Amino acid sequence: MNKKQKKMLTRILITAVMLIVLHFIPITGIPQLACYLVAYGIIGYDILRKAGMGILNGQVFDENFLMAVATVGAFALAIYEKSGDYNEAIAVMLFYQIGELFQSYAVGKSRRNISALMDIRPDYANVEVNGKIEKVDPDEVEIGSIIVVQPGEKVPLDGVIVEGNSSLNTSALTGESLPRDAKEGDEIISGCINMTGVLKVRTTKEFGESTVSKILELVENSSSRKSKSENFISRFAKVYTPIVCYGALALAILPPLVRILFLGVDPQWGIWIYRALTFLVISCPCALVISVPLSFFAGIGGASKEGILIKGSNYLETLSQTKYVVFDKTGTLTQGVFEVSAVHHSNMDNAKLLEYAALAECASSHPISKSLQKAYGKKIDRSRVADIEEISGHGIVATVDGRKVAAGNGKLMKKLNVSYHECHSVGTIIHMAIDGVYAGHIVISDIIKPHSREAIAALKKAGVKKTIMLTGDAKRVAEQVAGSLGLDEVYSDLLPSDKVSKVEGLLKIKPEKDKLAFVGDGINDAPVLTRADIGIAMGAMGSDAAIEAADIVLMDDEPMQIAKAIKISRKCIGIVYQNIVFALVIKFACLVLGAFGIANMWFAIFADVGVMILAILNAIRALSVKDL
Repeated sequence: MNKKQKKMLTRILITAVMLIVLHFIPITGIPQLACYLVAYGIIGYDILRKAGMGILNGQVFDENFLMAVATVGAFALAIYEKSGDYNEAIAVMLFYQIGELFQSYAVGKSRRNISALMDIRPDYANVEVNGKIEKVDPDEVEIGSIIVVQPGEKVPLDGVIVEGNSSLNTSALTGESLPRDAKEGDEIISGCINMTGVLKVRTTKEFGESTVSKILELVENSSSRKSKSENFISRFAKVYTPIVCYGALALAILPPLVRILFLGVDPQWGIWIYRALTFLVISCPCALVISVPLSFFAGIGGASKEGILIKGSNYLETLSQTKYVVFDKTGTLTQGVFEVSAVHHSNMDNAKLLEYAALAECASSHPISKSLQKAYGKKIDRSRVADIEEISGHGIVATVDGRKVAAGNGKLMKKLNVSYHECHSVGTIIHMAIDGVYAGHIVISDIIKPHSREAIAALKKAGVKKTIMLTGDAKRVAEQVAGSLGLDEVYSDLLPSDKVSKVEGLLKIKPEKDKLAFVGDGINDAPVLTRADIGIAMGAMGSDAAIEAADIVLMDDEPMQIAKAIKISRKCIGIVYQNIVFALVIKFACLVLGAFGIANMWFAIFADVGVMILAILNAIRALSVKDL
C-alpha cells in the first residue's frame, strides 16, 4: 500500500470505530449531531471538496456530486425528522470510500505489473573514458561510445558487443525465461540484464531511439488509445449522470405535489426526499466508469508481462474480433535463416562433403556460402584452398587439398559434363563434384520454426476462420511450407507491393465484422502492417520499423504468441462485457426498487459499492494470462 492508501485506510477505520462507539453511547440532540458530523467530516471531507470544486469549474455531474448530495441530504432529512439516525448518511460515504480504496489498490496492482516492464529502464551507463569507467545518464551517451556492462546490470543502450561473452536475461522484453548467449560481434539491445560476463559494447543508437525507450513510450501511450467500449462508457456517464440527478429531483418534488394538488392528501415530503436520495446513491455509475478502463488496463498489463505489447485498448478490442490471420513467410513462420537441411547421394561421409563445400565457397559472402560454412562449424583454413573460380549463375570451382572441387547448380554439372541426381526436396540444391566425379548434393532451405504448426492449430482452435500465407518465394517452396503447416491459402511470387494489394483484396471479400490481422517480422512489412485491420510485428527486438508500424508488437519471434494475444484480448473483452451487463442490470433493477420505496439506503449502498467491488474483482482477472 502507498502513503495515500494507508491514509484512506486509517480514515475508514477511525470512522468505523466511531460509528460503533456512538451506537452504544447514550447521547442525543446537539452533542449527538456534532459527534456524527465529526465522523462524517473524517470520512467525507475530500468528496465534499471535490464536489465543490466540480461545481465551481462547471463540471457538476460526477460521482462526487452524487455522493455529496445523497449524504448531505440524508443528514438534513434526519435533522428535519428529528430521528437522530445519522448512520445511513455516514455509512453511504464509508462504503463508498472502501470501494474507492479497493479500486485504488486494483489500479496500483495493474500499474505494478506494467512497472515490472518499466524496470527495464536503465538508471545509468558505464562509459569508458581514457581507460576509466564513469557513470553517466544514458541520455548523455553518444553513438559510437564504448560502454561497459557489468554482470547484474541492465544494458542501457542498443549496440554491438566489441569484447566479452555473457548470458542475457531478456524476460522483461520477451516473456522468455531462458537466457540468451551473447558473444563478441553480436548485436545487443537495451533492456536486457547482463547475467555472467563483463561486456564492452559500442553504442549504435542514442537512448531516445533505443529499443527500451521505444517500448516504454509505447506502453505509456497505450492508455490514450480508447476502445469503442471505453468511449461508450465515457459518453454514457456524461449523459446518464445528469438524467439521474434530474430524475431524483423529480422524484423528490413531483409525487408530493401530485398528492397535494390532485389527491388532497398528506404530501409525505420526508418519504419522497428519502427515496430520491436513495435513488441518487444507487445511480452512481462508479462500477462502469472504473471497471471498464481497469479491465483494459489489466489486460494490456498482463499481455506486456508476456512480451506482447498492445498499443491501446482499441487494438485489444479489434484483436478479439480477428477471424482472418495473414502471415508473411520469412522470419514469421520460418526462421529466415538459410541452413543445410539435408545431404543426399553422397559417396563419402556427409561431414567431409560439407567440409569440401565450405572450403570451396570460403571466398564468397553469399548467404548460401555462409550457411555452408556454418554447417561445417570449424574455422576455415584458406591455405588449403587455391585456384578459386566463380562462374556466374553456375557456382564455384576450386582446388581443395589438391583435389578439384566443383560446387553449384545443375548448370555447373552440365558444363563440367558430370552426370548428377535431380533433387525433389524444396530448397536451394548445391551439387558437388570432386575430381570430375559426382559426389552428391546438399539441400539448403529456410527452416520452419519449431512451433509454427502448433501455432496455426492454436489459431484454428481460438476460432480463426482462415490462415493465409503471403511470400515472395517460388510456388513450389511456398506450397510445401503451407502444406506442412496446415495453412488454408498460400500466395507466392509476391513483391512487397503485391502483398499490400493481396491484403486489400482479402479485406474486401471478408465479412465486415470479421477483422483481418497481418503478421510480419517488421523488416519490409510496414506498408502491409498499417493496411490490415490489425498489424502484428513479431520478433521486434531491435526493429524500430516494426515498433512504429505495428499495432501489436510481439517481442519474441515465437509464433505461439499470436494465438495467446488473441486469447488475452478475448478474455479481456469478455470481462468488459460481463461488467457492463452486470452493472447496468443491477443498477436499473435497484433504481426501480428505489423509486417505489422498496429499496432503502442500505440496499443502495450494496447497489453502488457492492457492484463496484464485484466489477473490480472481475476486472483484475484480466491480469492473469499465464495459462491462456
